Amino acid sequence: MLAILLVRGITLPGAAQGIVYYLNPNITRLADPQVWMDAGTQIFFSYGICLGSLTALGSYNKYNNDCYKDCYSLCLLNSATSFLAGFAIFSVLGFMAQEQGVDIADVAQSGPGLAFIAYPRAVAMMPLPQLWAVCFFLMIIMLGLDTQFVSLEALMTSVTDLYPTVIRLGYRRELLLLMVCVVCFLVGLVMVTPGGLYVFQIYDHYSCSGASLLLLSIFQSVAVGWVYGPDRFNDNIKHMIGYSPLPFFKLCWRYLTPAMCTATFVFSLVCWSPLSLGKGVVAPGWATALGWLLTLSSVSLLPICALYALATTPGSLTQRFRRLCRPAPNSNLALDHRTTSLTFDPCLALTAEKPKEPIADVI
Repeated sequence: MLAILLVRGITLPGAAQGIVYYLNPNITRLADPQVWMDAGTQIFFSYGICLGSLTALGSYNKYNNDCYKDCYSLCLLNSATSFLAGFAIFSVLGFMAQEQGVDIADVAQSGPGLAFIAYPRAVAMMPLPQLWAVCFFLMIIMLGLDTQFVSLEALMTSVTDLYPTVIRLGYRRELLLLMVCVVCFLVGLVMVTPGGLYVFQIYDHYSCSGASLLLLSIFQSVAVGWVYGPDRFNDNIKHMIGYSPLPFFKLCWRYLTPAMCTATFVFSLVCWSPLSLGKGVVAPGWATALGWLLTLSSVSLLPICALYALATTPGSLTQRFRRLCRPAPNSNLALDHRTTSLTFDPCLALTAEKPKEPIADVI
């Protein structure tokens, strides 16, 4: 569908203007912290990083699956698709700007306004608008559906692995999935009301994006780079795929990734401003408070679980902290993966449990 829209877009008058605008970056925007926040979290969300999706899907791979090669393929294909989508979008926006006789900056919107306002308006100006509207919204529907398939599978896999004896009885897994879908559907109904776009933007900005996703990335990168250790993690991957990743990745796991995520998060907090809802509308104070409450609803589970593990572990406070913030001495991937699996405990300690399903290729 993207290829069809691209071919159609570049044949429209004014398409070249839109493509030039797309390929000509505005360097001054790099001083805006929101740009860095949006760019970083979009990469995380698009790749499925810190959402549990990759871990859930990787858990169904064979033990010796080349996850290293899969990661390269994922990055290249995802980024290439996004780059290609830019041509399809901005060629149509260039046509829209020429038809209206305005500058392309006036029609190029970011966020949901692009998919649900600007692009549909441009489609309506084309010959055979019904055909191109069906193509565009069919692409949007398929994109949304496959995203939900993966997200729900990550949730269901996690819950099932935590409580296998409870969830796997009868049709409990299916009933739980149905309940989650019904709740999400009811919440989504609010977003199709006259003011639903503003509710959607608040959810999109705060619930699983922005600060929450950056915080999760910081915790996970610290867990791998400093708690579990880059050498041990490198050895685990070598044991799985038969060769070691590039040494550069050790620097990424230990220094570059935590530093970049932390710097982006701190930069966004220092230069924080209320969420802009478009057309000069700024989110009111109660909406911002609701947004941060959405962020805390997921991120707060990390310190809560850590404090619980700290309170229930025997020994002095220093002994508890040292014990929970280092891998368990029996964490060895050389164990038979058909009877043993390795999982992170609430305070990032790696523990071994028996018996369970085959070990995940992605930790």
